[in-house]
Amino acid sequence: MTPPPAPGRDFVHGSVKFWRREWSNGAQSRRFMWVGGAVVGVCAGAIAAARAQWWPDVVLVVGTVVVAGLVWRFGRGLSVGVVVVVAGLCQVPGLTQAPITSTDAYRYVWDGRVQLSGHSPYGYVPLDDSLAPLRDPVLFPGLSPDQRSGVTGIPDDPAQLPVDDARTRINRPGVPTIYPPVAEAYFTVVALFTPWSAGTLGLQIAAALIAIALTWLLAVQNPRWAALWGWSPIVALEAGNAAHVDVLAALFITAAVVTAARRPKLAAVLLGAAGSVKLLPLLLLPAFRRRRPLVAVGSFIASYLPHVLAVGTLVLGFLPGYLNQEGFEDGSSRSAILALLLPPEARQVVAAALALALAALAFHRARRDPIALTCCWLYGAALLIATPTYPWYGLPLIALAALAGRPEWIAVPLASYLAYASFGHDTRQGLIHLTAAVIVAGGLTIRHQLVAKSGLTTPPLPANTGERDESHRPGNLDRIR
Repeated sequence: MTPPPAPGRDFVHGSVKFWRREWSNGAQSRRFMWVGGAVVGVCAGAIAAARAQWWPDVVLVVGTVVVAGLVWRFGRGLSVGVVVVVAGLCQVPGLTQAPITSTDAYRYVWDGRVQLSGHSPYGYVPLDDSLAPLRDPVLFPGLSPDQRSGVTGIPDDPAQLPVDDARTRINRPGVPTIYPPVAEAYFTVVALFTPWSAGTLGLQIAAALIAIALTWLLAVQNPRWAALWGWSPIVALEAGNAAHVDVLAALFITAAVVTAARRPKLAAVLLGAAGSVKLLPLLLLPAFRRRRPLVAVGSFIASYLPHVLAVGTLVLGFLPGYLNQEGFEDGSSRSAILALLLPPEARQVVAAALALALAALAFHRARRDPIALTCCWLYGAALLIATPTYPWYGLPLIALAALAGRPEWIAVPLASYLAYASFGHDTRQGLIHLTAAVIVAGGLTIRHQLVAKSGLTTPPLPANTGERDESHRPGNLDRIR
């Protein structure tokens, strides 16, 4: 006969288990506090290095790798709340400084202000004396409302005008805006709540909040992968500091991917809205099968209609001239990887052929692959082919890499920063982008080898079938495909 347990034994055992669990939770909390503090410190260091111009791009690359290592080593067990809170803290250092990486935010402020005054930024240039009452010392430190700039109307050949003017912080002040309608609507809403004396701060806060919201959206899918976006020094630099509108495009793209399977029409509208923030998201149309691309294109076109009615063909703004200046028309300063082997005319043709081939492949693969994965490699491949000059164009790719669980693609925006610092050195830029492509290819190869060694097979996933797409859910993000 088994003797009865000694009085209080169950109580003692229960107490031991309780305090062991509490101690474990406390240790985990302390670990996350340490990791979060380190991540915020890295982001602050990247901002400080960029401000002081102390090897800013190298610090940014090293900081991003360090953060990725911390996420990989200590990311298991992260909660949505921890990821979002740390992401919010990462945005704070950037808010304490004026935009560092570009002056785009000053143009955003101006466009919003012009629209609130009842004028169209597609029909006027910032130096136009007709808009002189809208000038202030923040945007126009060298030109008061009472002074004349001598500019009236849109210049005959704005593409030949200099990018900067010492009288204003707005870049390309002699040309109309290039930004699509949803971006312009965003600038107007922020301008409505931002006093003139605050300068770019309203947009910086708005961009930081969007980055945090996107962190939450990703964290709901998988907190560990979401940290790759929310804790990234790149996001801290380009959202909370530079306030680049690309962060809004990243939010729309991610929302479109997340909702694609259950609400395909809504996803298509969101993709069209992303394209009406920056044109690059329209490259993802092949990943949205059936009638979804038509809905996306329709919503994109619809966003332009009010402006077409207001200013007619002027709605294109400086976009054609911008594409010419940036080398997209003749391929003179684009496709840095192809430039290592081909002349401008040839690489332009090859780049177009590669783009069409990738679009066809994405359309074919979208039936069986998770839409997050298709969008990730399609967007990343487009950046590798075109190699745009400005590194913040890669912000949506970071979000897609986190959503798809493909961290190797973050090498592409990192390479863009190093190439940006090497502007004018074509061979060096090409080799930098080529290194990023090799890193991506290496990551894919290692993943496939691990799958082959493990004997795992991946069943067809219900991407773009109208069924619920579970490919981005927490249980699948860590699975090797």
